[in-house]
Amino acid sequence: MTLAIDALDKLLTPHGAASAQGRVWLVGAGPGDVELLTVKALRLLHGAEVVVYDRLVSEAVMAEVPESALCIDVGKRPGHHGLKQSQINQLLIDLAISGRNVVRLKGGDPFIFGRGGEEMVSLQQAGIVCDVVPGITAAVGCAAASGIPLTHRDCAQSLRFITGHGRSGEPRLEDASLAAANQTLVFYMGLRWSASISAQLQAQGREGTTPVAIIENGTRPEQRVIITTLAALATTVEKEQPVSPSLLMIGEVVRYYRSAMPVSGAPVSATAG
Repeated sequence: MTLAIDALDKLLTPHGAASAQGRVWLVGAGPGDVELLTVKALRLLHGAEVVVYDRLVSEAVMAEVPESALCIDVGKRPGHHGLKQSQINQLLIDLAISGRNVVRLKGGDPFIFGRGGEEMVSLQQAGIVCDVVPGITAAVGCAAASGIPLTHRDCAQSLRFITGHGRSGEPRLEDASLAAANQTLVFYMGLRWSASISAQLQAQGREGTTPVAIIENGTRPEQRVIITTLAALATTVEKEQPVSPSLLMIGEVVRYYRSAMPVSGAPVSATAG
């Protein structure tokens, strides 16, 4: 069940005066497909007492949590920001101090744009035992599910994961090396700023004809892959209206997507399967 924030006081009441301190596991839930969970993550979910989870954790993954577990939704979504990161950190500390063993379930991998490092440091500073269980990050899962290699000897000798959302919103892409054609760029959380990302990369020297894949709901049954070009990215997003979670994959490797990239660069849309 989902717990309302105003009911946390009751939850944080210790089990008893002699209650032992709990511990926290930062667990990667992967990009959505429940079968991509690690064996360790699945074992922890099946034995969970408390699960603190994010918006990007899929329903299929949450279905693995036993009904007896207390589930706390701390996800952020448009119009509903939930708890601030500092409040989430304190919640995890308070739960552990009260004697609960907590699974902190995060989409993808906890240490790749998941703020897992911030939560780990806060827990360690509070003297709470914290273990990290890695998950398949969105770029790896979406690439595999789409048949797009992230690297390839012929066209991509390096790979970069980039956040598409800066601290103040719009990202600042001031690194001239981003223009190099022999690398794959993967933008997380970049859908909102796709027009800015396109303009900045082209200003740095990346060719407008560079192919781009927009991967919506990657690895999930409703996955959709939209193929376009860097120059046409903004208009493609406006026309196709992809929804979050969506990943932007930029580079020549995108041409390997089912050989669907036309010479003209016109966008191609396809669903999973």
